[in-house]
Amino acid sequence: MINTLYLPELREMLLEHRAAELAEFCIAVHAGVTADFMEGLEPSEVWQVLKHAEPTRRCEIFRFLDPETQIAILEDEDRSEIAELIDTMVPDDRVDMLAELDEDVTNEILALVSQEERRNILRLREYPEDTAGSVMTTDVAKLDEALTVSEALTELGRQASELETIYYLYVVDETDHLRGVVSAKQLVKSIVQPNRTLGDLMEEDIVKVDALDDQEKVAQIVAKYDLLAIPVVNTQNRMLGIITHDDIIDVFIEEATEDVQRIGAVNPLNESYLKTSLLTLSWKRGMWLTILFIAALLTAFALEHYEDWISKYTWLVMFIPLVISAGGNSGGQSSTLIISSMARGEIVLSDWFKIIKREIAMGLILGSLLGGLGYVAGYFIAPSPTLALIIPITVLLVIMCGTLAGSMLPLFFRRLGLDPAMMSNSFVAGIVDILGILIYINVAQFAYRILESSN
Repeated sequence: MINTLYLPELREMLLEHRAAELAEFCIAVHAGVTADFMEGLEPSEVWQVLKHAEPTRRCEIFRFLDPETQIAILEDEDRSEIAELIDTMVPDDRVDMLAELDEDVTNEILALVSQEERRNILRLREYPEDTAGSVMTTDVAKLDEALTVSEALTELGRQASELETIYYLYVVDETDHLRGVVSAKQLVKSIVQPNRTLGDLMEEDIVKVDALDDQEKVAQIVAKYDLLAIPVVNTQNRMLGIITHDDIIDVFIEEATEDVQRIGAVNPLNESYLKTSLLTLSWKRGMWLTILFIAALLTAFALEHYEDWISKYTWLVMFIPLVISAGGNSGGQSSTLIISSMARGEIVLSDWFKIIKREIAMGLILGSLLGGLGYVAGYFIAPSPTLALIIPITVLLVIMCGTLAGSMLPLFFRRLGLDPAMMSNSFVAGIVDILGILIYINVAQFAYRILESSN
């Protein structure tokens, strides 16, 4: 509501070229709030407002604009002005934004960016998508281990204006090999010992990642060690940059969104739901629905195989939905728990035997509980109390089958190097449905044979 009230006034300021007021508007509140106030302006109007801010502040506000406005400004506004904006951005952000533009537009902008920044952009663009290198920033505090505390503070003050963050100070040698790390807090506390060197202060046991490590693995490491930033190195241990906690949050959101979509049997969307075309959305949903439809057909074929036998004992048909749902639901629960635990790094492949034991125990507990309820229902519908036992026995076996399938299939996919989330709940349910029908009919046939032989 507030930003709506601001729009007429902003447009009036632009029309009347009230530069001082527009400059004041750009610095009056937090950059994110400023961006919110401009929501509703055309991209060209937003850029006209931003031109009244200092380059650094302009860049801060630009980060909070919605992606469509950002892209429109980058594509349509004066190339030299955009090049200045790109020059001011933090390295990882500008690489991400340039990746969204048409290649010709990107090349036009890069031609106007300073040579040093252009080299930095091109170097970062070489890293494969979803790797540590693709999300790192090269703006990092790097200091020599021979510097004293006093000298380090002076050098840090000189570098500060060019750095995205100063959580940690990384100690490197003359060839940029990572030697150790000193926290900013540690350095400030050591002011009382101004002649102490960074080599004495630094911690040499450093948590770090390789530039080609998967971003999901990096996020897990940062979460595990509760870091604000993590250094990125190459195979020679040369310092390349850092990944900050805000980028890690973005990675978590991205990976969690992909996993949720896969668990729901949808290929991950590259854009938001409303911005994805119907054709693309249909393909990403239809591909998995087709696979699941074929799995459902296999269930129908399994039933058709036993059609003559089922027609003799029609009461069994009433419990088919119960049997199928019990197996599918238990399998879906197991796969969700395993996939989410793997995403948080709580489970690794070597834990497979522990998982099997737990899921067998869980299958026995849940199967006994639901099987007992199934027997109560079967007691009133089955031809005899003895035949009613078909229901609890089947439910117990199907639920055990579901829990084992739901827990083992994601691990199997990870072992193959695939995303465990591809083993969606619907896919697990489809597999367990077929097995459930086979188990149900075979248990029923076995029970009737025993009953017939006893008579």
